[in-house]
Amino acid sequence: MCPAAASRTECAPGGLRPPGREQRATLDSSVDHRFQVSLRGVIDLLSHHLYSSPGVYVRELLQNATDALRARQLLEPGASGSVGLELREKQDGGPPTLLFTDEGVGLTEEEIHRFLATIGESSKREQLEARRNDFIGQFGIGLLSCFMVCDELLVVTRSVKGDGRTLEWRGRHDGTYDVRPSEHPLDAPGTHVYLVAREDMAEWFAPERVRQLARHYGGLLPFPVRLTVDGVTEPLNPDGPPWRRRYETAGEKRQALLAYGREVFGMTFLDVIPLRSEAGDVDGVAFVLPASPHFNAKQKHRVYLKHMLLSESAENLLPEWAFFVKCVVNANGLRPTASRESFYEDTVLEHAREALGQSLRQYLTDLAREEPRALQRLIALHGLSVKGLALDDDDFYRLVIDWLPFETSLGMMTLADYRRSWPVVRYTPTMDGFRQVARVAAAQGLCVMNAAYTHDTALLEKLPHVVSEAQVAAFSSADLPQTFEELTLDEREAVYPLLRLAEGVLAPFRCGVEVKKFFPAEVPTLYSSDEEGAFRRDAERAKEESDDLYAGVLDGVMAGAGGGDRAQLCLNLHNPVVRRLAAVESRELLKLSVEMLYVQALLLGQHPLNAQEMALLNHGLLGLISARLDDSGGGSGSSGPGSRGMH
Repeated sequence: MCPAAASRTECAPGGLRPPGREQRATLDSSVDHRFQVSLRGVIDLLSHHLYSSPGVYVRELLQNATDALRARQLLEPGASGSVGLELREKQDGGPPTLLFTDEGVGLTEEEIHRFLATIGESSKREQLEARRNDFIGQFGIGLLSCFMVCDELLVVTRSVKGDGRTLEWRGRHDGTYDVRPSEHPLDAPGTHVYLVAREDMAEWFAPERVRQLARHYGGLLPFPVRLTVDGVTEPLNPDGPPWRRRYETAGEKRQALLAYGREVFGMTFLDVIPLRSEAGDVDGVAFVLPASPHFNAKQKHRVYLKHMLLSESAENLLPEWAFFVKCVVNANGLRPTASRESFYEDTVLEHAREALGQSLRQYLTDLAREEPRALQRLIALHGLSVKGLALDDDDFYRLVIDWLPFETSLGMMTLADYRRSWPVVRYTPTMDGFRQVARVAAAQGLCVMNAAYTHDTALLEKLPHVVSEAQVAAFSSADLPQTFEELTLDEREAVYPLLRLAEGVLAPFRCGVEVKKFFPAEVPTLYSSDEEGAFRRDAERAKEESDDLYAGVLDGVMAGAGGGDRAQLCLNLHNPVVRRLAAVESRELLKLSVEMLYVQALLLGQHPLNAQEMALLNHGLLGLISARLDDSGGGSGSSGPGSRGMH
């Protein structure tokens, strides 16, 4: 807001006045100022928004330790080292102390001031540009996570590159720190980090909690990680990634990996799939889920970065269609996000995702060739994922399309079973369309597929593009009468009066009439229309229920759609009621019967009734009730239009 009371100078856009000559001179001579960072605020930001729980302090310290070991190996290629955790309980019952040790590169005094006391700086910064894949940490904020569980942090370090001195850095949560030579020099290069638990965070220093966190985050680290409690030392990562171990047989490896999957995810999986990608240097295993998840579900995977656990809920590692697996992988060449709990989206991750997807494709391809029964079981559980992959990959489509099951008018069958008996694959793209034709089509021995389920229409339409000799055709109720038996000349003459009257009755409904013979005999009629006719019916119903403005819009839409073919009501001469109607002489009775058969055909075909048809239904029901009452003598005794042919 422009302070007009203080100055008459016009405000520039945005409420700022352009500086005058004197002001410019003052600005030009001003000195630079630095941002003031509140360490408490940064720690609050870390604890509430960046890190998932206070327990990540163990991850960050393990991460720093292993990075220090890798940095030393760059300077001394033959160097080896380990990481140690030691819990020390105070005799007076005070808060416990956790000691983290590593035999890594250590820090010089200049590096201590530069890296431990500068938020956002990383001791790996220079090396990262040339050797980004050598280190886990890249953001220079990991050590601050320790202030989530303690108020003071002591770092004792001796650098491989220094003068042999051991230095101490003591940092406090209020943002102050000091550096001095240590009174307890280290015997060899490396770093010791001391944390004294804050009173409200003592639970994160309990032996079992520290053991669980260290195994959780560092169980696959390539350097030995050991925990010492009450003078007893135990290794926390003795075996390394289970998918890289040697096994006597393939069966033994499969069982061991499935057991590992049970341990990690707490469920029994159907199978295990090896994963490998040169892009990002990713390897690991995928486990086939024992039950199908929702098709929109995104599986959360456990991912390690350079053998350090990065996240248990990474979602962007596999293709979207791969929701039938959960995986555990290690990546050496992917970039972590700032929270180090997922991967940064870039071309390397994109290529890695494609390669891991190819591993899953190869698994399914091998099943199709070598174990088709196992593939069928997998499809039964994870059909959507398999169908999505088939749409995406022509080679895989050729392998699995014949094994995919489809609902048909003659029951469930695979596409291979269908094509062995019917050269043309007929399908309906909608559920309503299938329901309208299924029963009658089955009675004629006609097999029609229900392609209303996810991916099914696209899969069938793709068939002739991939399999050259295949034929596919959409099918609707309008195609059914073409398969019905025609009447003989005598039968045509017998039903002619009924046909002429029915055409007149249904003309206002834009519906033609024909008489044929079809099965099942208990179905008296079949209502059919093409897509344009169905669209017109829906538009007319919407118009009836809309205001004038929207009704006018619908008028324009229907005018643009054209007239289209009329709907058709096919009377079934195999049906006893239709045969009896052909002999009825009363025009009133015939008219009422045709109207009711028309409405019944609409309802059987699951076509919603418009206002005119609803009125027809009400009128017909009342007419039938009246005719029945008259016939039974319940009325005035006069014989109404229903006195003949209604028994």
